Amino acid sequence: MENLEISKKADYCLSCIKKPCKLGCPLENDITEFIMHVKNKEYKKAYETLCETTVLQPICGRICPHKKQCEGSCIRGIKSQSVSIGEIEAFVGDIAIKENYKIEKFTNEKKDKKVAIIGGGPSGLSCSAWLARCGYEVTIYEKYEKLGGILRHGIPRFRLEEQIIDATISKILALGIQVQYNKELGKDYSLEELQKKYDAIFLGFGANMSSKMGIQGEELNGVYGGNELLEHANHPDYINKKVAIIGGGNVAMDTARTIKKKGAKEVYVIYRRARKQMPAEDKEVQDAESEGIEFLFQNNIVKILGDKKVEKIECIKTELVKKEGETREVPQDIENSNYILDIDYVVMAVGSKPEENLVNNLGIELTKKGYIQVNEKYMTSKEKVFAGGDLSGAKATVAWASRSGREAAKQIVKFLEV
Repeated sequence: MENLEISKKADYCLSCIKKPCKLGCPLENDITEFIMHVKNKEYKKAYETLCETTVLQPICGRICPHKKQCEGSCIRGIKSQSVSIGEIEAFVGDIAIKENYKIEKFTNEKKDKKVAIIGGGPSGLSCSAWLARCGYEVTIYEKYEKLGGILRHGIPRFRLEEQIIDATISKILALGIQVQYNKELGKDYSLEELQKKYDAIFLGFGANMSSKMGIQGEELNGVYGGNELLEHANHPDYINKKVAIIGGGNVAMDTARTIKKKGAKEVYVIYRRARKQMPAEDKEVQDAESEGIEFLFQNNIVKILGDKKVEKIECIKTELVKKEGETREVPQDIENSNYILDIDYVVMAVGSKPEENLVNNLGIELTKKGYIQVNEKYMTSKEKVFAGGDLSGAKATVAWASRSGREAAKQIVKFLEV
């Protein structure tokens, strides 16, 4: 984007004293401050301001659900359009890549403590960066041959380019962070081995197993998990096929758009609530609609039908009802509104959870929903082991995962300095 266009977008910011946009940002970025620097064409200062709270500027600027976070809290948005905070942040992040601005350390003193980070996704990268900036020796253990986690294995390239991921991670690794690639927890090493070798450990390998609905036919061939499809890219042949995506979040949007681009004849997104209640960013919904994806709002799947493989699905219409004690309207099935759709594949995108076999064998206390239990200091029930991000039940967005990793790093520093 040209500097002139960005300057106009930056000048639109009112530089509010109370900074509601900052309150709306999971990372609490000082948005009015960095935009003020952009107004003054002080791009390095803008980058340095963002580095006080985040190390994923060009990524969050592109993929965060801004309308539900920072831009959704913008004063301008009350009567008109919100400030284009995401675009301006991405611009600053891109300038930093082009001009090779570095992430500065908080201290040049090297500490004699070592920390292992399990998982190189948003939470692991952020935790690593903050610890390295504080002078600690950090090693990331990554199960794939490249870092990025969901950034690389969950978000399609039409939303986030590979070179942006690579450049952002390179800046983080330049802090002196070591990486052990192709090392998977529970296969190539154990948590106990790391406990003997490191002074602290952070678990940040995410929760990327698709949840199931527990409905009839979920075991049939042709039923897939959205998270797994995006992570492994092991897709069936969609040419001239009809596909139903169940869910209303970003995983649902990303799988629907990916499948449509791979040649599916018809793609339905089935969501049991109204459009305004969808967790997905409105822009992602608009993009999906413009690409020919059909949305069935206030509809719910109740059965998957077929002989060994998916052939049809049975759905039911819903109505939104505000029940006593509820803070918002909830969907309720409409009696005798069932109908049948011919479908070749069903993709479940109704949430995610940690890999059961892995977390169950760690000897760490879990929550009732199967996430790793942490206290207010991000500590698990196991000595010197911390956890964060989706794995600990944090909100499933890149910004929230990054915040979790950053805040866990601060607690690890306190733990190590006792």
